[in-house]
Formats: sequence, C-alpha cells, structure tokens
Amino acid sequence: MDSLFILLQHLVPQQLLSRAVGALARARHPRWLKNWVIRRFVNRFRVDLSEAEEPNPEAYATFNDFFTRPLREGARPLADADIVCPADGRISQIGDIAEHSIFQAKGRSYSTWSLLGGDEGWAERFRNGSFATIYLSPRDYHRVHMPLAGKLLASRYIPGELFSVNAVTAGGVEHLFARNERLVCYFDTEAGPMAMVLVGAMIVAGIETVWEGQVAPPPRRILHRDFSVAPAPVALGKGEEMGRFKLGSTVILLFPEGAMAWDERYAAGTPTRLGESLAALSPR
Repeated sequence: MDSLFILLQHLVPQQLLSRAVGALARARHPRWLKNWVIRRFVNRFRVDLSEAEEPNPEAYATFNDFFTRPLREGARPLADADIVCPADGRISQIGDIAEHSIFQAKGRSYSTWSLLGGDEGWAERFRNGSFATIYLSPRDYHRVHMPLAGKLLASRYIPGELFSVNAVTAGGVEHLFARNERLVCYFDTEAGPMAMVLVGAMIVAGIETVWEGQVAPPPRRILHRDFSVAPAPVALGKGEEMGRFKLGSTVILLFPEGAMAWDERYAAGTPTRLGESLAALSPR
C-alpha cells in the first residue's frame, strides 16, 4: 500500500490539484458547503477548537480562515529557554548535519545545498551544523513562530513538486524536502545565522509571511529577496509569528556548527508544542 501511495504521488497532477483545492479553500459561498467542510474536517482530524481565539467553526468566512485560525491569548506561553519550538507538530528528524547531508528517513538524506536551492554560500554556513524537521499534521495550529529573536536577512522562494509530506513519503521519496516547493528565510540571531524553511506539500495552497503576505505560489522560478539593506528592517522577537501554511506541511530549522544543543527529550516522533523548550545556546 505504501508503494501504491507513492506511485500515485508521481502520477497525479500535483500543481493543478493543489491550486484547485486552494481556490475552494478561499471560497466564501455557498456558506452551507463551507460550514459542512469545516465541520467534517474538525470531526475527521479531532481539531481542538477550545484553544482558538474563535471556537465557533461556522464563524470563519473561509476554510483558509479556519485553517490559519489564531490561538486565544495565553494558549501557548513561552518557556524560559534559549530556543523554543516554532510550531505545534511532531519531530520528523532531529540531529547533526553530516558535512552537508541532512537525514530524511530510512537511509535517505538530502543536502543543505539542494534544500536551499543551490545557494552554496548559505549552505556552507550550516556545514556540520544542526537541523530539526517538524511536521505539522492537519489537526495542528498552522502558524509558524520564531524559535528565538532574529533579524531577517534574506528569503528565497524555490519552486518544486508537491508530494505529500508524511512518514510514508519521507521514507519512500528521494530528496523529498529538497524537491518540494519551499520558502527559505534567513535570520541573524544570537545563535548566528539561522534558516527557517517552510516546505509546501500536496494541496498546500499557499505559504505566507508576516512581512510579505502570500509568497507561494508565485511565478514558477526562484525568487531571491535581500532584506539586509531594507530601509525598514524586519526584526521579530522570540515567539512572534513569522508565517503560516494554508493547509499544512513541514518546517525545517538549520543552525551553524556548535551554535546550540537540542533538548535531549526530542527524537523522531516526539510531539512539539509552540513555545516549549527546544534547545539551548552553546556557551561562547
């Protein structure tokens, strides 16, 4: 069944299907259909709306509004930690980067160079560094927040395929995260340079940032933005929202060698919760 699922991933029109779902997710009418879809989604994935700022599923104008719903005040207090979890989800993989190789699953790896869209200069900064891959399931809160304070240096949108992102595809699709559509955001932080990679997936109809709005899907070409010389720098504090998924996927964090140490309780499969302790900075 896993092999059949992966085969179907190759055969379906990924972009067409995802953009069609995106159009439906933006639709406000008919209201009865929008409300029916949201309620079915809540029941199917056991979504906890008690933590939402608006707990009534029919109060959302569109499915996208429901999916990217904000949390109520105080629902995710920040731990007293150097680096906190950027999202609700589950650890897919976490550990060290071997030279430029990032472990994916079941003996499969991909390179920092390919993940970052061929940017050798930035890839070199994360040589022998640390990475964490966090998967956001359909039931999770789908806004992504800063794991520590940072100033935005650059962003890079990289077009790609739209395979589903889950344990099956991670174990069966070569270079999964370096093949899918993604947005790379580079920050200057207390830990040194940090990359936050927001990875798209099947029927993920958009990726947004708080400073630019919807970034994906734009024209199908690499788009690089330099924010280091911007007249109004983008600086975000620890725990502040930096982006969101319209239907969810994966966040990958990259840090330089020796900059920090992951909390020992995290391993593949460990649940994550926004604001909980994730890592400590290394002494300097």
